[in-house]
This record gives sequence, structure tokens and C-alpha cells, in this order.
Amino acid sequence: MGPAGAVGAADAPVVGPPRDAPPVARRRGRGGRGGEELRVPEAEFTSYYGRPILKAPVWRWDIAAYLFTGGLAAGSSLLAAGGQLTGRPALRRAGRVTALGAVTASAYFLINDLGRPARFHHMLRVAKPTSPMSVGTWILTAYGPAAGLAAVAEGAPLLPARGVFSPVRRLLPPAGQVAGLAAAAVAPALATYTGVLLAGTAVPSWHEAYPELPTIFAGSALASGAGVGLLAAPCAQAGPARRMAVAGAALELWGAHSVETRLGLLSEPYRIGTAGRLLRAGRLLTAAGVVGALAGRRSRVLSALSGTALLAASVATRFGIFHGGVASARDPKYTVLPQRERIRRREAGQV
Repeated sequence: MGPAGAVGAADAPVVGPPRDAPPVARRRGRGGRGGEELRVPEAEFTSYYGRPILKAPVWRWDIAAYLFTGGLAAGSSLLAAGGQLTGRPALRRAGRVTALGAVTASAYFLINDLGRPARFHHMLRVAKPTSPMSVGTWILTAYGPAAGLAAVAEGAPLLPARGVFSPVRRLLPPAGQVAGLAAAAVAPALATYTGVLLAGTAVPSWHEAYPELPTIFAGSALASGAGVGLLAAPCAQAGPARRMAVAGAALELWGAHSVETRLGLLSEPYRIGTAGRLLRAGRLLTAAGVVGALAGRRSRVLSALSGTALLAASVATRFGIFHGGVASARDPKYTVLPQRERIRRREAGQV
């Protein structure tokens, strides 16, 4: 399920001259020759009665945190599945426990934004494949119990070997194996559906980045999951985490570079201000994390530092994408100028 509050179009812009705009000289007469010289100020984009063209998202920092924790849960489940299938118990345990903690935090941030927990429940009344919010609700509903059972299974050795809890002690590990793989199967959808959700809004820099956002979020999820493995597992068991770090960094760096260069004017919100600073920090931290992961194969300290860098990079990237979209909705030029360019190209037969 996605964040509450749809982003829609508001009143059309009014193009008019500002009071302090420098005048542009024009001449009255046939063909512009001779006649009286007029002074017409250059036009700039304003909004109708001071209102924005788009209703900017009212989401707060908790939605950006929701984006991060959902990706962390997905990446951790994939990490746990890798540890399970390759016989690395420390990696499996760290991934399962982190996945449960992250999806719990993600649900809290989402419900806090919705205002009432019942709103999440109401989304389960229908299944609408064309709605990212509806699909997301069912993804969370399928993922949460599986991740929870897999994490609970890690506590089986703590139960008494005899007595009323002995059957539970025997049954939990195999149930956890199945649940862990089920959570990992749902994890790719959990990691990417929020990117599809953002791209489906009217926010210009999110909407235009529809090919990149799911890729960025997938890479960020893999990198954060790798960070958990590098932090929690001994070097001898961290091989899958290092491979996840390389794959996640490649996807995340490519996607972040693309949204900052491919979108023309709509790339600008991702390069300037808060979003620009966050995305630049994310790139540097991702690169540092990958280098440290590859160089620290025998160093527990270097592996832990690399894992911390990858987690911080994922936070910076998600918050940077969030702030970039909000900034593009607040400035009328990011709505009007791309629309005019599309009209011009259509009239020129280029579309």
C-alpha cells in the first residue's frame, strides 16, 4: 500500500509579467520597421492567485522513512534466503531478524501517515491489479506474516527441549525455512512497488522518472540488505552480502545518475537543494561501501564500516528522491515548461 493523499492537478498557471522584470524593446509598425518603440517586460511563470499548479505532497519525513524501511525489509529477506541456501546461519539470522524489524517499522510509518489503522484494513476489501496502492497492500499482507514466522523460528533453540513447548521447538525450524523463502519470493515486489507508486502520481520529477525509480529502489534495497550482512556476519559468511552490495550499488548508481541527467529540466530538482545534497552523499557512500566490502574480506572492522556506509547510502538515496519530487511539485516551471515542450514537439511532428 502506498502513502495516503493523492497528488492531483490544480488551477492552470497564469503567465504574466513581474513588476520588476526588465523591459524588452519592440517597435510598432509593419514588419517591425519604424514606428513607436514599446517596452514589454519579459514574462515569467506565476500561479493563479498565488496558488501552485499542482498540489504538492503533504507527506512528511515518515513517508521517506517508510520507503527506506520497506526496501531494507526486502533486501534483508533476500540476504536471509541467501544465507539459508548456502548454509550461513549468521547471515540467515541477521537477515530474518532485520526483515521483521524493518517491516514493522515500515507499517508504523505508513499507518502514522494514514492517520487511522482501519484505512489499511479497508484496502483489503478489493484487489485492483491496476492500482499500485491496492497491489502494495496485498504485497505487505503476504510478506509480513512470512517474514514474521521466519524471524520467530530463529528463537526455536531457546525453547525447552522437553515439555509442552517441545513440539513447537521441532516444528519451528522447518516452518521458518519455508516462510523465509516465501518472504524472499515477495521481496522484489516489496522493494520496487513504491517506485511504481511514486511514478504514478502527477509530481513531475517522479512521474517522468518512471523507468528509473523501481530500479533505484531495487538497488537501494539490495545495498541495504548487504549492509546488514556486512555488519552482522563474520567475514567467512559474508560472501553473499558482498555480491549483493556490488549488484545493488550498480543498480542504484545507474538509476540515480539517470534521473539527474536524462530528464532534462525535470532532472534539476534532483541536482540542487536538499535532494541534490542527499543524492550526492548517497553516491559517495555507496561507492565507499562497495570498495570497503571488496577490500575487507578479512577485516571485520572494515566490513562493518562498509555495511554502515551502505545503509546510510540507502537512507540518503530514498530521502533524496522524496525531496526531489516534492520540490518539483512546488515550482510551476517544472509543470508548465515540459508541457509546452511536448506540445511544440507534437506540433512539429516529432511525437
